[in-house]
Amino acid sequence: MTDVDTGSRDRLAVAVLAQYRMATTEQMHLILSPDVRIEQTRRRLAKLRGEGLIDRVTLPQAGRTRVWYTTRYGAQVASEWPELRGRRPPRGAHDRTAVRLGVGHGLTVTQTALAFLQDARRHGDLCQPLDWIPEVHHPLGGREAVIPDALLYYRSHDTGRADGSEEGGAMLRAFVEVDRATMGPERLAAKLGAYARLHAYVPAPPPGTRPRLAVQEASWRRHYPLFPRLLFILDCTGPAGIHTRLKALEAAARQPAHTPLLRDVPVLAAPMPDLLQHGPAAPIWHPINGTDQRVAWTHTRHP
Repeated sequence: MTDVDTGSRDRLAVAVLAQYRMATTEQMHLILSPDVRIEQTRRRLAKLRGEGLIDRVTLPQAGRTRVWYTTRYGAQVASEWPELRGRRPPRGAHDRTAVRLGVGHGLTVTQTALAFLQDARRHGDLCQPLDWIPEVHHPLGGREAVIPDALLYYRSHDTGRADGSEEGGAMLRAFVEVDRATMGPERLAAKLGAYARLHAYVPAPPPGTRPRLAVQEASWRRHYPLFPRLLFILDCTGPAGIHTRLKALEAAARQPAHTPLLRDVPVLAAPMPDLLQHGPAAPIWHPINGTDQRVAWTHTRHP
């Protein structure tokens, strides 16, 4: 049984890196095996590196932190597994230089995933490492698309506090945007418009389809029973900067074109320091409809 467990942990380690793009040694330890000594995780990663499945870059700052990612071979192996079938890694995902240059955003997104995973463990909810899926492509026609930083699947044990209740808990879904203040507040707020277009987007019927026989429905309904919640996480700026960015989101929410989205979908924003200190399930989220009361994202309901 030990060998079976070792093989499953090895597989999960490769799958996590293939899906998350990158993670530090400590992040991998907390994602995979927080109940064992970190030395075991280090040995596991070293073994997988020796097998050519993963590799690492070492950052000169922050105590020479090691950042792990899959090699092209490792990603090819993982892409054959059912849990990762159909996932396409972005360009540069296996390039050492591209990984090094992308660590600021990439590791912050991984840290956000870890916050949700740890919160689920604390509260008895169900959120597995592969329930965090970065960069899911949602086409809008032509060459335009909405690509959230992550799509989150999260099953709450409390069937009375959220929508989509099923036996064993309520399935929650969320699009997650991690904002590191690398763009101005207006560009951040413009993302709300992209999600509003996705909420309304109905693909044209295939060529040759008789119009009256074509099913006219929004494209997202093919993948989700309800449009996922939209969570903005604000990082790399102080309280004044967070306030400015919240106000930009609230101003965008008042635009008439965004009304259908805001009417049907909970849209919330939270500062990253609050997320890491209190956990995502705490009432740290600001509804961007302008109300001052903070809420827990798991308690919000679709109308």
